[in-house]
Amino acid sequence: MIGVFLVSLGVLLVLGLPVGFALALTGVVMVVQSGSIDLGVIPQSILHGIDDRRLMAIPFFILAGEIMKESGLSLGIIWFFKTLFARIRGGLGFVSIIAGAIFAGVSASAAADTQAIGARILPLMKNEGYDIRKGSAVICAAGTLGPIIPPSIPMVVYGAMANVSVTRMLLGGILPGLITGALLFLSWRVVSGGGIPTGHPREPLKKKLYYLRDALPSLILPFIIFGAILSEKFSPTEAGALAVLYALAASMLVYRRISLRHMKVIFVKAARSTAVVMLILATATAVSYIGTVAGIPPRLKALILAATTDRVAVLFAVNLLILLLGCVMDVAPAITILTPILLPTIIQMGIDPVFFGIVMVYGLCIGLLTPPVGNVLDVGSGMAKIDFLVLARYVLPHVLVYVVVLFIISLSPNLVMWIPMMSDL
Repeated sequence: MIGVFLVSLGVLLVLGLPVGFALALTGVVMVVQSGSIDLGVIPQSILHGIDDRRLMAIPFFILAGEIMKESGLSLGIIWFFKTLFARIRGGLGFVSIIAGAIFAGVSASAAADTQAIGARILPLMKNEGYDIRKGSAVICAAGTLGPIIPPSIPMVVYGAMANVSVTRMLLGGILPGLITGALLFLSWRVVSGGGIPTGHPREPLKKKLYYLRDALPSLILPFIIFGAILSEKFSPTEAGALAVLYALAASMLVYRRISLRHMKVIFVKAARSTAVVMLILATATAVSYIGTVAGIPPRLKALILAATTDRVAVLFAVNLLILLLGCVMDVAPAITILTPILLPTIIQMGIDPVFFGIVMVYGLCIGLLTPPVGNVLDVGSGMAKIDFLVLARYVLPHVLVYVVVLFIISLSPNLVMWIPMMSDL
């Protein structure tokens, strides 16, 4: 059945079918192949796949990100940090990483973050004589922080699938995201040799304060989301709604960059993005349910436990599986399919399902930067007009950072769970 799934999905994706429809047809093929499952389970499980109130956080996070992008709230952040890093060689690369971490605290989408950062910073890099291949690579690496630092759509999806606390999932992504951002500073420092201009003269304090004043309302938004989630007085869905209200107030009342006539465009874009995500989740749930009915989880569990009972060895083996699957499948459907298959084994091994979810989401996000799918790479190559495989080569040093952090957090459950455990006190 696993072979049927991989071959069917692979062929349909190669033919150019959208992921949601490819997953639905893959489910049909699996049902026919099994010979013992009724086709009626497909529409039933599709409806069940999105019938969870915790998923309501997703449209709010997407809408907050769209408001940020359309209103240009991100521009003030970039200009402020540009003045701070003006004297440093390759300063715009460091600005990209910081912007990626901040935007991740609002939009929850790697592709959206990469597009928002690239649209602002790539023209600056071209004007200042950067090697665009290196610049685009670090922008893609920074944008991939989007689904790791909360709010995170994949974290919400896993929480709903595994029936664990979405709040703890979101909080668990903070330290891995910050560690990755810090190490991306190091990898950019290493690669920013030839083709990267030296720094500019120090910007005057008056100019820094001017851009800080312009950026401050935007800088506050991620902290509002974090504070709302940490306080436990707001659910992730309520925190998302609060982020939307704040973004609207900042855009319409403070910056005055959007009006009511702009809202139709913003809502339509957010609705389309939400529909794509929900369709993928619904159809992936159907495929996952069919795999469960076909008996894949207990067989896989028996296979793994027969090979080893060491938790570290199991996590390393699962990490390799996650890295391979992440190369050929987007994060949300991979989570929806893998969670019911792997979770029984993880619980049997005594591994915290929240910790495992954070590790799985992080590992799958690496696939956003690797061929053959690499959604973030696709966005970056399109914006910079660089060949996909050429950009993949230049992003490799940053991918190695993500891989190193993946195995660090796999060996350090206390590090990952420190903030979620603090919130329980």
